[in-house]
Amino acid sequence: MLSFWTKLIFIVLILCSFSSLSVQQYTPDWASLDARPLPRWYDESKVGIFIHWGLYSVPAIASEWMWWQWKGKNPDQSVIDYMAANYPPDWTYADFGAQFRADLYDLFYRYVVLTSKHHEGYAMWPSTFSFNWNSMHVGSKRDLVGELAAAVRNRTNLVFGLYYSLFEWFNPLYLRDKSKNFTTQDYSKTKAIPELKEMIETYKPEIVWSDGEWEPYAAYWNSTQVLAWLYNESPVKTTVVTNDRWGRETSCTHGGFYTCSDRFNPGHLIDHKWENCFTIDKQSWGYRRTANIADYMTIEEVLSEIVTTVSTGGNALVNVGPNMHGKIPPIFQERLQQMGLWLKANGEGIYLSVPWKYQNDTINSDVWYTSSKDGRYVYAFLLIWPKNTTEITLGAPLTSASTVVTILGSNGDSLQWKTANGDRGIVIDTSNIKLHLLESQWVWTFRLTNLLTDNTTLPTIQQTTSTAQSTPRGNANISFSSSFLLFVLLCVFILCNNVSIICRT
Repeated sequence: MLSFWTKLIFIVLILCSFSSLSVQQYTPDWASLDARPLPRWYDESKVGIFIHWGLYSVPAIASEWMWWQWKGKNPDQSVIDYMAANYPPDWTYADFGAQFRADLYDLFYRYVVLTSKHHEGYAMWPSTFSFNWNSMHVGSKRDLVGELAAAVRNRTNLVFGLYYSLFEWFNPLYLRDKSKNFTTQDYSKTKAIPELKEMIETYKPEIVWSDGEWEPYAAYWNSTQVLAWLYNESPVKTTVVTNDRWGRETSCTHGGFYTCSDRFNPGHLIDHKWENCFTIDKQSWGYRRTANIADYMTIEEVLSEIVTTVSTGGNALVNVGPNMHGKIPPIFQERLQQMGLWLKANGEGIYLSVPWKYQNDTINSDVWYTSSKDGRYVYAFLLIWPKNTTEITLGAPLTSASTVVTILGSNGDSLQWKTANGDRGIVIDTSNIKLHLLESQWVWTFRLTNLLTDNTTLPTIQQTTSTAQSTPRGNANISFSSSFLLFVLLCVFILCNNVSIICRT
């Protein structure tokens, strides 16, 4: 018979081998990396805030590409003229650093992504790879990424993410690699990738939003090795999500969620999770002092983007541009507050929702749908309230005798309805709705209960992880399966029996 200590060693060895199998390992190739399920917290979050903030917020002209538009290959004459009229002849882009300041501000919604470094290479933290060109050494003299990360995590329920530009317009190492058709990797191996890893290890962002990848192929950036490290070894390996900007060939093809292009909105379901990043200032991602009111999206336009995005399986990342002091200008504040009010009233149909079998109504193009995960509720978002009528007709729903219709943001009273012509569709009576008393004044949400089902099916959509990986909060280093936990309990039971036998003898 085996001794107690032999059994103990045997059990420990099994536990070690079992625990090593409990965490999926990914190899540095796209087949393996693309098979990683997307952490479920991201799919459930739906709406985030993008913050483009950096040295370009100081001159605040043109856009966040101001330096390139001033000193790049094909400069913009209007930018050249502005600089000549407002700054000394020997003024450089680096001189803006001394004027860059920062004040923290409150944020809300489900997740936030901050630009840690844009294409000019200025790091918003004391990067050891951007010596004398970061926020600790030039400008605010503060670790802006660290302060914002702490504020977000300590004062809000937001998930914190970071944007990072792989390339830099005027970095001599990058330009030298580029001149050699990227057959050398001096910049990527000594600057970009080590700095990216430093940022991840220091601030542990749950979103790594890569950009500036489009000139060389992914091999130049060692992207598959970076992502394998991120998924296997990094401090956020089980909760992190990434995008698809890892090389000139990877957009809309490889990576975590797809962005495909700025302002990407396909208008229909695709078989992979995607994100629509769009900016409230239609002309720029960074703050512009020269913007006119017509340059900004109206709240109706913003909400339309959010609704059509979520209805078709995407997340909406809404961009604002703080000024040089880190203050969000009033026009952005107004849009964010309006979004917050709307989400408070209508968030039931956004957060935790899934696409319905019909994303856009079959006869009313101003209506888009989502569904609760259990299928109990269908949410119909009406983008434009019709004039000169007290009826709203929807073509997609298949009603039953027990169908109930309510409007979110109201007192919850049921609305009268009748079946539309034919065997499908519903006509909702809106004569008793007092629009001015609703919590929401833009884009209205009807909740439909007890609809009949038909044979329409959805396409297969990218897999997400189980509940164990649904949130980035808490310890996310190891995810144990239920069978493994049962195995541990069994081992403890065996050990306890052995100990009790030893004690009795």
